[in-house]
Amino acid sequence: MGQVQRRSTSMTLDRGVLDEARALGINLSQAAEAGLRDAIRAERARLWKAANAGAVADYNAMTEEDGLPLSGYRKF
Repeated sequence: MGQVQRRSTSMTLDRGVLDEARALGINLSQAAEAGLRDAIRAERARLWKAANAGAVADYNAMTEEDGLPLSGYRKF
């Protein structure tokens, strides 16, 4: 696997949060990166839902009207 390129950045944080994180030995870079990954994942999911809301609504309406596709072959 290739090595991940890192970029230095500065940010302003709540003093109390920063002090507690340091006291607990939390790696600030890793915690910030994990938080950003979670925020990115959540925003991508929100954007996907917004972009596909019409298709999801159409599919739900279709299944309400016609039932599930291939439901006649279900064993349960």
